Amino acid sequence: MKSAAKFLRGFAGAEEGATAIEYALIAAGISLAVIVSAFSIGDALNSSFYTKIVTGLASL
Repeated sequence: MKSAAKFLRGFAGAEEGATAIEYALIAAGISLAVIVSAFSIGDALNSSFYTKIVTGLASL
């Protein structure tokens, strides 16, 4: 029982992999923000360009 408690104490205090996990969470957050903004801007650009193209073709 003593070795299990020692193992858990050592496991809780270990910070070796914490930095990699933090960087992965930051990268995931940034990529999510980029994807959401790309879809938002893409929809707005698509609709404005589509409207201009349809208007231009209708005037021909």
